[in-house]
Amino acid sequence: MQTAVTESLQSELSPTMEAPKTGLPVTIITGFLGSGKTTLLNHILTNQQGMKTAVLVNEFGEIGIDNELIVSTGEDMVELNNGCICCTINNDLMEAVYKVLERGDRIDYLVVETTGLADPLPVALTFLGTELRDLTRLDSIVTVVDAANYSLDLFNSQAAHNQIAYGDIILLNKVDLVDEADADLLEVKIRDVKEGARILRTTNSNVPLGLILSVGLFESDKYFEAEAKDDHHDHDHHGHDHEHHDHGHDHAHHDHDHHDHSDHLENDGFTSISFQSDRPFAIKKFQNFLDNQLPVTVFRAKGILWFDESPKRHIFHLSGKRFSLDDTEWTGQPKNQLVLIGQNLNHDELRSQIEACVCRVPSGNRGKGFGKK
Repeated sequence: MQTAVTESLQSELSPTMEAPKTGLPVTIITGFLGSGKTTLLNHILTNQQGMKTAVLVNEFGEIGIDNELIVSTGEDMVELNNGCICCTINNDLMEAVYKVLERGDRIDYLVVETTGLADPLPVALTFLGTELRDLTRLDSIVTVVDAANYSLDLFNSQAAHNQIAYGDIILLNKVDLVDEADADLLEVKIRDVKEGARILRTTNSNVPLGLILSVGLFESDKYFEAEAKDDHHDHDHHGHDHEHHDHGHDHAHHDHDHHDHSDHLENDGFTSISFQSDRPFAIKKFQNFLDNQLPVTVFRAKGILWFDESPKRHIFHLSGKRFSLDDTEWTGQPKNQLVLIGQNLNHDELRSQIEACVCRVPSGNRGKGFGKK
C-alpha cells in the first residue's frame, strides 16, 4: 500500500477524474438504523454500467455483499469482481478517501455509507473543508427512511433529524409495508423537516441509479452556513491552510469525523451492547427475550446466531419491531455474536437477559425450527 499521494498521482488523476476541474464525484448515503442503507448500497454495486466505483463503509461486514462478488481481501480494502472496491472507515474518513485516491487504477465514483447514528454534516464538511475539496466533488446526500418505523419523536435524535434536514434526496423506503395513506402522511412529516425535499418511494431500496447518482443536487453554501451556526461542531481545525502537497500521511490534523461517533451519540443517549459466546442459544429462551424482554428503545440489532436446536448458521437482523433470520452453513467454529443498538439502555440487565438464553449443557437436539414449540 502506498503511503503518500504524490504529485505524479495528482497528474494521473487529471485525465481520468478531472480532479482539478470537477473532482471525483461523491455520494453520501445516510439514514437511521435499519432504514435500508446497506440494501441500497448492494443495489448500486450490482447495477454498475461499466463504472469503477469505490465504496467507503464503517464496517465492511455490514454490506452483506454476496460472497461471489469478493475477489480478494486486504487489511481493510476489498476487491470486487464487478469492478468496485470497498474500503473500511476505521477512525478517519480522510485517510480512507486517500487510500482510494492513491490506487493506481481508475475510479469513476465514490459512495460513502455512514452509520445509522451519524450526522451527515461532519461527513460533508470533511469533503468541503479540507484539501479533499480539490480532489472530490460532493454530488448529493441520499437519506434512506424506513416508512414502517419512521418517527422523529420516537428516536428523539438530533442525528435522525439532521439526516432528513441535510438530505438532497429522500428515499421513503419499505413503502410496501405501509398503507398509501400512511406514506402520504410520512411525506408531509418529512417536508416539515425538509421543505421542498425530493422524495422517492422505494421497496427494498430499489431505485433507478440515474435518480440518485450524478444528479448535481448538493449545494455547499447551506453547509457552511450550518457550520457557522452550529457551535458544537468546532471545525476550526478544518482550516483552509493545508497548502502542503506532500500528503505525508501522518495527517495529524485528520480528526474531522470524530463528531460522528461522540458528540451526537452522547447527546442523543445512544449506546451499543456487544455479546459473544462459544455456547449456543436455546431457541425458546431467545424468542422469549425478543418477544417479552427486548426494550422498545432497541432500534437495531444484528448478529450471527448459533442455536442448540439447529445445525445452521443464522444471520440475524432486527429493525424496529421486525426481525429476520437467514440460514447459511458454518464455515468456522460455531459461536454467537450479537450487537444491540438503542437509546438509554440498561446494559447490565440486557447482558443478563441475553446470557440467560445460553444453553449451559447443549442438548444436541437438532432440527426444531425457530419459533416452533
